[in-house]
Amino acid sequence: MPNPNLSVVDVPEHSRFELNLDGERVGLADYTLADDLLTIPHVETDPAHRGQGFAATLMAGVVETARERNLQIRPVCPYASSYLRARPDTHDLVVR
Repeated sequence: MPNPNLSVVDVPEHSRFELNLDGERVGLADYTLADDLLTIPHVETDPAHRGQGFAATLMAGVVETARERNLQIRPVCPYASSYLRARPDTHDLVVR
């Protein structure tokens, strides 16, 4: 069951998505956006919150946003790449 206290927000002025837990940033995914291509070079979870599935929740939010905005994703970050590779329902979004 999803945690209702978690939210993924796009912070375009910092070129990143942030994962917030009760208003505290616990993860982030940096990006660059060129035309309709969202490149993800880095995903991280705060050390105190690792091992709880937060990075996956964050990437799910990135995927949802990409779909809403008709964007393709280039996963440069190893975590982002493995997350997308493991989910066939995202393969249509991935650009290598």
